[in-house]
Formats: sequence, C-alpha cells, structure tokens
Amino acid sequence: MKEKNEDLLGELARRNWLILAVLVLGSLAWRSMPVTLGVLSGGLVAIVGYQWLFRSLRRMLAHPSRGAAKSFQFGYFIRLGALGAALFVLIALVRVNPIGLAVGLSVVVINIGWTTIKRSI
Repeated sequence: MKEKNEDLLGELARRNWLILAVLVLGSLAWRSMPVTLGVLSGGLVAIVGYQWLFRSLRRMLAHPSRGAAKSFQFGYFIRLGALGAALFVLIALVRVNPIGLAVGLSVVVINIGWTTIKRSI
C-alpha cells in the first residue's frame, strides 16, 4: 500500500494530461474554436495550479521549519492571485467560452474522482 501511495501524486499528474487530451478531443465535436480554446486553456490553468501546489507542498515537507509554513501560505496567496488573473485574462480579454473553460478547469476534479473510485474498487 505504501508504494501505491508514494506514486499517487505522480500518477495524478500524468493522468491530468490524459484527461485534458480527451476533453480537448471531445470539444472538437462542437467545431467551435472558442469552446476548444476554453477547454484547453482551462485545463492548462488547472494543471499549472496543481503542479504549483504540488511543488510548494513538497518543498515545505522536505524542509519543515517555522518559516516553511509562512512561506507556503504566502505562496498560496500568490498562486491564488496568479490563477485569478489568468482566468480574468481568459474570460475578459481572450473571450474563451465560459462553459468550455469550466470543463477544462474540471480536469483535476475529474482526475481525483476517477482515482477515488479506482482505489475504492
């Protein structure tokens, strides 16, 4: 079970890309560039956010100290602001399809749900 848990985060990271590819291919059925761009950009934002959080947590756990928690919290707010700014740019300036964007942003959620079901069987 320990080996299974150690590889879990890497497996989640790899599967994020697979799910994004499936969603982008599925979005091609709409034959709409804003929808496909929304799914792709939402998925990329979600994956970048996941990778950023993963690296921050790994760095904090590798060097536990009093300042590590404060640094993580500061980085958390920076990450939140950067992701919010990216979403603002995508919605207000690039004008991607908001439903496609929401579908793309669901990549990590779909992955976690899939993994939970897979591990419970």
